[in-house]
Amino acid sequence: MLTVHHLENSRSQRVLWLLEELGLRYEVRRYARDPKTMLAPPELLRVHPLGKSPVLSDGEITVAESGAIIEYLLDAHGDGRLRPPPGSAERRRYTYWLHFAEGSAMPYLVMTLVFNQLRRAPMPFFARPIARGLADKVSERFLAPNITRQLDFIEAELAGRPWFAGDEFSAADIQMSFALEAASARAQDGVARPRSADWLARVHARPAYHRALARGGPFSVLG
Repeated sequence: MLTVHHLENSRSQRVLWLLEELGLRYEVRRYARDPKTMLAPPELLRVHPLGKSPVLSDGEITVAESGAIIEYLLDAHGDGRLRPPPGSAERRRYTYWLHFAEGSAMPYLVMTLVFNQLRRAPMPFFARPIARGLADKVSERFLAPNITRQLDFIEAELAGRPWFAGDEFSAADIQMSFALEAASARAQDGVARPRSADWLARVHARPAYHRALARGGPFSVLG
């Protein structure tokens, strides 16, 4: 039996969604974040040494990392679905966006979350303007320009095709969903681009996306 170790409000929502798109049977083991730190609970350390989610168990096999889980599920259970044919231009785009989501997009968005939390963190009154000033400068000079550049790039890429790999929905769209949802929550102007907003709307309208929400519980990207 496939088992998803699912941390609330996290990237593991994508794994549930992929499983629903594939129509596979699976079990969900839910984990709640620490209400103060918002970090994963120590129970996840029993599943994987890094104590993070998502983690997928398939019998004796344990797979971590969203992209690796997607590749494993498509190799083992996909039957050729949700991935373009090898050697095609669509497959090259698929592979690019599968890695872009975590390799390029998410680092800036994670840093944005960290600096947003720094602005709100309790601290001595005399340190508050220093911390907020530092966070503002990093955001203004480094994070915001890079996020804007990436969102403009994504918008331009979606001009030529409805989905990231091409004309067909693929697992690359599933992988990219968290990045654009995070951008909507954390970027200064959200997504604020018509093709990207339309892509998100079409993603959120998919029946399998809603079935995954029903299995995983309420979902929101931490802002």
